[in-house]
Amino acid sequence: MSKLALHLPLNSTSLGQVSLSILRELFLQKKEILLFPIGNVDISTQKQDSEFVQWIQDGVNKALIEHSRKNPIFKLWHLNGSLESFSDKQVLLSFYEVDSPTPIECNTIKNNTKVIFSNSYSVSVFNNFNLNNIEYLPLGFDNIHFKKVEPKKKEGIHFGLFGKLEPQRKRHLKTLSLWAKKYGNNPKYSLNCALFNHFLDPNVQSQMIMQALNGQQYFNINFLNYIPSNEMYNDLLNNIDIVLAMSGGEGWGLPEFQSVALGKHCLGLNAHAYKDWMNEENTVLINPSGKIPVYDNMFFQQGAPYNQGNIFDWNDQDFIDGLDKVEQRFINNPTNEAGIKLQEKFTYKKLVDNILKIMESIKNE
Repeated sequence: MSKLALHLPLNSTSLGQVSLSILRELFLQKKEILLFPIGNVDISTQKQDSEFVQWIQDGVNKALIEHSRKNPIFKLWHLNGSLESFSDKQVLLSFYEVDSPTPIECNTIKNNTKVIFSNSYSVSVFNNFNLNNIEYLPLGFDNIHFKKVEPKKKEGIHFGLFGKLEPQRKRHLKTLSLWAKKYGNNPKYSLNCALFNHFLDPNVQSQMIMQALNGQQYFNINFLNYIPSNEMYNDLLNNIDIVLAMSGGEGWGLPEFQSVALGKHCLGLNAHAYKDWMNEENTVLINPSGKIPVYDNMFFQQGAPYNQGNIFDWNDQDFIDGLDKVEQRFINNPTNEAGIKLQEKFTYKKLVDNILKIMESIKNE
């Protein structure tokens, strides 16, 4: 196979982290690449490896000199921005979180040779629009940066709430409010929140959080600033006992998935991408109560050409009851043994091997 052409974000965002995990697997497989970065390159969150960095740089240097539009390209990006391509044949790995595809989104998919979604729910949504070039491939566990380490000595039960703060889709504020009502200022429990969103003004984030907490401060709820490295994020995940995964719509749910795969217990919503890796053995599942519009006038604007529709919601009392159930599960066995099995079931080697098969097949068409 000729050199693999790639169009990827290389930064600290979730998409950037997935891209870099794919690149590391390609590096381990000693593949030759032609790399077109999307946006600024910043791999400071990653484990520093001079050979890997040089391999990336070589791929970037060669791309503009050697690439031909006849060579298929693999792109990882949002549907918004994926009609464009450096090649006549493009394989797109994208992430979709709502349920009402727009004509522009459907046309974007039609104009890609193959579109891969990271969860089966998104595939089912687009299947309703007679699009036959889509496929589901799950993401993997990042075993380069995430591994079990001995947690700091601590008392009580420690919860985690993760992902960039959004006022609607991720249901962070609802989760935070209900957790505070049940456990706020109770020294037997704590909640570590890594919710920093660099797309939001820090003052706006603080106002949203204070409103969710009705202006009250709780000594057992900790809000963390931006975490600059995966090593530090790994320490955070290893120092919780239970992760809260109550988002109304996800492409995968990276921090929740990594937590459960590290053996942490989980209270999770039985919907969307979560269903591809959550089950009754590794998660205390809460069934959704229905759907609500996703619009927040920040990240999701009603009437926009992309990201329209609804997310899943859940009942307050079901969440409160679920907290009791997951607490008891943790008490019975502090390690989520079923969760650890996710490390072997979902790997970046499997993902990359499948991507390479697809790239080879469309090259020969």
